[in-house]
Amino acid sequence: MKRWLITNGYFATMDDTRPLFKGWMAVEGSRIADMGEGEAPAEWLEAAAETVDGQDLLFLPGLVNTHGHAAMSLLRGYADDLALQDWLQNHMWPMEAKFTGDDVYWGSALAAAEMIKTGTTTFLDMYDHMHRVGEVVDQSGLRAVLTRGMIGMVPEDVQKAKLQDAVTFAREWHGAADGRITVMMCPHAPYTCPPDFIVKVVEAAHELNLSLHTHMSETRFEVEQNVRDYGVRPPEHLDRLGFFSRPALVAHAVHLTDEEIALLAERNVAVSHNPVSNLKLASGVARVPELLAAGVTVGLGTDSVASNNNLDLFEEIRLAALLHKGVTGDPTVIPAAEALRLGTTYGARALGLEGQTGILKPGMKADFIAVSTAQTHFVPRTDLISHLVYAASGSDVKHVWADGRQLLRGGELLTLDEERIRYEAQACFERLRG
Repeated sequence: MKRWLITNGYFATMDDTRPLFKGWMAVEGSRIADMGEGEAPAEWLEAAAETVDGQDLLFLPGLVNTHGHAAMSLLRGYADDLALQDWLQNHMWPMEAKFTGDDVYWGSALAAAEMIKTGTTTFLDMYDHMHRVGEVVDQSGLRAVLTRGMIGMVPEDVQKAKLQDAVTFAREWHGAADGRITVMMCPHAPYTCPPDFIVKVVEAAHELNLSLHTHMSETRFEVEQNVRDYGVRPPEHLDRLGFFSRPALVAHAVHLTDEEIALLAERNVAVSHNPVSNLKLASGVARVPELLAAGVTVGLGTDSVASNNNLDLFEEIRLAALLHKGVTGDPTVIPAAEALRLGTTYGARALGLEGQTGILKPGMKADFIAVSTAQTHFVPRTDLISHLVYAASGSDVKHVWADGRQLLRGGELLTLDEERIRYEAQACFERLRG
């Protein structure tokens, strides 16, 4: 088992007992073995097969993207500036209907390359042809929660086939890639899935002992439609269908009442906050301060590149800190350290990965990134956490490790062929566009 050492670096640990210090960190195999301030102990200097000089580097947990559709990277810039329902029904879904397994592979590879280069080490993906996404995760070295998204407004035989596909994928891929892949069950949304279909997905999740994920209350339109169709708003609707009887993560949760926030807290439902996508699609602003105050776990997501239009989670972190100050009129809402937790610690918790990633401390998985501080926007070094949130971007990421393996060195990908991915992704789009 390889032992290696980082010396002379700054560490933003997200661990309240020692949030920021200058010192060293030792890695053994896939986990953080030890860390401390000042000079590394002689025993670690002697045992390390490799030593990394952390001069001018700030190390922090790898970022966690709690909601997205990786293969939609192929649709970056296609059909921008439209309302959600128009964008989905008239532009996205017709194009996505043409996607082959190869399109999903190369679109997901493009997303994986972008995520690694901007500091994300763990992501959730909801899509189709999920075994091809699994292949990308395995090859890239990333950690991922994969979900076969299922739109249920289809004939019963198609519903059955989709559910069986999701179950088969879960059985084959949960725990794959040396444990880096976990699986959730995923009806697309309450407005795209009949109630009886959601119940069947919940039953499958119980049988497989898996968590659940779905879109929920993203727009006023879908909330109003849910009331028209089923007599209740989406959170109560899902609760009645037993969706919250499993560990659950809902994406967006923009339009919530006080009572619905209390329900999510009571049921231990986590929320994926997607501020950039929600603003671009004019879906609204989620009530994140109220969710956090109620004890709801909130992580950050980019949603797809087609509605963002990038996978730089540093943008989501900064916007989460700024947006809610502006909306509430309270500059103390979501301070820098809390915003960074949304993109790391809380995100890991939302994905059921608490205790594995999202914090730098001994025993945790060695998922971390190094940001260069040898840049003008890190000077003066008044508050490095503040600089990470309000000044840094994904382009500042120099090195990335996941599960103890280096995926990015000096800005260069080590596990993926970036040049080929760019070529193949462009070719896929040209074919899809016809």
